[in-house]
Amino acid sequence: MTKKIKISEYVSQFLEQNQIKFVFEMSGGMIARLLDSINQKSKIKIISFRHEQSAAFAADAYGRLTGIPGIALATSGPGATNLITGICSSYFDSSPTVFITGQVNRDEIKGDKKVRQLGFQETDIVSVVSPITKKTFLVTSPDDIPDILKDAFVIATEKRPGPVVIDIPMDVQRELINVDKIEKITSKTTHNKLVTSEMLELINSIKEAKRPIILAGGGIHSSNSLEKFREFVRIVKIPVVNSLMAVDALPYLDKFRVGLIGSYGNRWANLALSKADLLIVLGSRLDIRQTGAKVEEFRKSKKIFHIDIDTSEVNNRIKGCIEIAMDLKSFFDSINDKLSTTEFTEKHEWLNKIDEMRKHFPDTDENPQSKGINPNLFMHQLSNASKSASVFALDVGQHQMWAAQSLELCDTQRFITSGGMGSMGFGLPASIGAAFAKDLSPIVLIAGDGGFQSNIQELQTLIHNKLPIKIIVMNNNCHGMVRQFQEDYFDGRYQSTLWGYSAPNFELIATAYGLSSRTIKEQNEVPEALEWLWKDTHQPVLLQVMIGTFVNALPKISFGKPNYEMDPKKDASKY
Repeated sequence: MTKKIKISEYVSQFLEQNQIKFVFEMSGGMIARLLDSINQKSKIKIISFRHEQSAAFAADAYGRLTGIPGIALATSGPGATNLITGICSSYFDSSPTVFITGQVNRDEIKGDKKVRQLGFQETDIVSVVSPITKKTFLVTSPDDIPDILKDAFVIATEKRPGPVVIDIPMDVQRELINVDKIEKITSKTTHNKLVTSEMLELINSIKEAKRPIILAGGGIHSSNSLEKFREFVRIVKIPVVNSLMAVDALPYLDKFRVGLIGSYGNRWANLALSKADLLIVLGSRLDIRQTGAKVEEFRKSKKIFHIDIDTSEVNNRIKGCIEIAMDLKSFFDSINDKLSTTEFTEKHEWLNKIDEMRKHFPDTDENPQSKGINPNLFMHQLSNASKSASVFALDVGQHQMWAAQSLELCDTQRFITSGGMGSMGFGLPASIGAAFAKDLSPIVLIAGDGGFQSNIQELQTLIHNKLPIKIIVMNNNCHGMVRQFQEDYFDGRYQSTLWGYSAPNFELIATAYGLSSRTIKEQNEVPEALEWLWKDTHQPVLLQVMIGTFVNALPKISFGKPNYEMDPKKDASKY
């Protein structure tokens, strides 16, 4: 039966019909009608943030953890532009998101007029974000909204996921349209088949290789194929290195897990990658932070299969790869059945060599000069104490690298961070989005003092919603990553990282927000502090961990060197 409803009501009912349980926002005049309709006409819970960037980061985290578009709303002008960093983050990290912005009334939009602005807070957000979205829509006719919403959900989730922006003028929101029913959207599923010749070449290459290795990338998660990937590894019995976006691809104790590669990768993982004679790249773009600057050294005589849905990422920096252009879910569906009838021999000598390198270059020994709390050792201890956490949410900085190097994740635990965008301030709002994505199960947030201050206001959002987030602030009283860069290349001139920068006592700030908190400074304080952290599993608390200002994230690929030459220099010639 056809009925007339307002556009704002249609939006709210469409979202509810399509599995949306939460929307993240900061209020403003141009979305007031949308928020009212969501509140009155749906069961969706509105999560109010203190800054639009935070709402965008929360939507990003929610989208990647669920595969359902994360939804963030913002008003026109500054509200819309404040979303941009979060939009970028979800674009670069392939997170399915839909951003809905309010716009001034249609008769206040300047259009082709040669003025800078016609309506108050009018901003052409569609043009601004077009390069960092999969699609943008300006709704000029109320009758277009049903198709635009359908298209937005499909586009955000199909192929390589990413953000879609819908800009809805205020007067459109109150228009009436005729509605028969609001349908539930089913995303288009690709059913590509692996070409037989490609499959046979890959199988034969695996059998013939003496030192094969798999590079697991973020595409494993964005294609929702984690379990299929793990099945593939169990069948082919090949060791796996991971990018920053796939720290959780294999559990820490899995016999085939090697570790993190790249600029701050585990030394043994970069060495293993450099010595491989076969490399199978699964959903990773082989950017400079993974390969180092010397691309020919990275490639050497390796045979490289690169499987990715985005063909523009293949044979980009690293040439001569055998391209398999398909989504990973289809790839695994095609090959796992075939492989299940094929017997693969475990490369014992190769696995033992990798294990020998791991034991010779332990991650906890990369900072021998440091005093106080050893950050890599702390990450091992934290993860061992945090088995009940469903997600580790990481901000951006040295702590991010220490965590990626040393966290011991269980098979169901997820690791999320801002990868391609690398935005400080991601961690706290992302942990909030993660808490809602994971049905309010405990989340561990690890942030540095610099990044934590970038969106510290969201402590109020955390407290207001009573979220079970365990906050770790690694406080070295500086912008450590850039300070480390200045130490290497600016003769220790620490402008704006140490000189001119300061951090507050986060224990006192937490108290102001109503959070239980404490501070530790020495390694022997860690066990008791972690016991305190998890005394009440669902209570949000903050632990400030004081780290020496000059403790570095190590090892690190030497500037302009191959990926296996890392600082501090250590003799690896026997490997």
